[in-house]
Amino acid sequence: MNKTANFASLLQITPFALVMLLLVIVPLGIIFVVSFFDYGYAQIIPSIIWDNYTDIFFSRVTLDLYITAFKHVAIVWAITAVLGFFIAYYVIFLVQTNFWKAIFLMACAIPFWTSGAIRMVSWVPLLGREGLVNQALVGLGIIKEPISWLLYSDFSVLLSYVNLLTLAMLGPIANSMAKIDQSLIQAARDQGATEWQTIREIILPLAKPGIAIGSIFVITGVMGDFFIVKKMSGSQINTPAGSIMNMITALEYPPAAAQSVIMLIVVLGIVAAILRVVDVRKELTQ
Repeated sequence: MNKTANFASLLQITPFALVMLLLVIVPLGIIFVVSFFDYGYAQIIPSIIWDNYTDIFFSRVTLDLYITAFKHVAIVWAITAVLGFFIAYYVIFLVQTNFWKAIFLMACAIPFWTSGAIRMVSWVPLLGREGLVNQALVGLGIIKEPISWLLYSDFSVLLSYVNLLTLAMLGPIANSMAKIDQSLIQAARDQGATEWQTIREIILPLAKPGIAIGSIFVITGVMGDFFIVKKMSGSQINTPAGSIMNMITALEYPPAAAQSVIMLIVVLGIVAAILRVVDVRKELTQ
């Protein structure tokens, strides 16, 4: 009986194990090996060197790339965490019927009904020097001339990230809040707790797993992106992911592989730190 159960369990995990092996482990192994190779123009030379990594660790350019990426991560995380938490709080605890809760959550997802490229392009007529925002501000007399930094700047990059990733933060937080026993909220109010005390002492601690999962989505989304930062900055801002893409375009595969390994280690380190602070296993299994 035990042998049959073990064999059945083995059959169940085999497809997933094969997918992980062929599509994740093997490609990562190839990238790691190639990261130590030498290279020439459009060719990979299979000789082990350390230059690809020393160029990364002792390069001021690489440090600046990661400083820019971490700055984007910190700002986007802070904004999406606040927006996601309070939108989720409003939908879960203040909207009374499930019908309207579903409507509000669906409304948050409407921008994702179109492709990312179209959403990025749509910011241009809105934020450009002759765009709707500048025309409205000039027409109202708030500014005398169009603002140039609304588009192709850090501001437009951060705005695009917030627009894209707020839902990724909102969804897990709303899921965590939906699991909170309403009797706890009612008991706190019966004891005279204010709205802010209820949020701070009950809702926020119980919503931490959702915040952690949303944070992982946001951090990996920002760190791994090169398209948004390139398009919305007018190619004026570069990040580690953008640097990797530039190396691939230039057919410099070994240094691109080395940069990929370093970035993977950095992102996994951040994720591991989050998982050590907040236990999300119960959230994922419920």
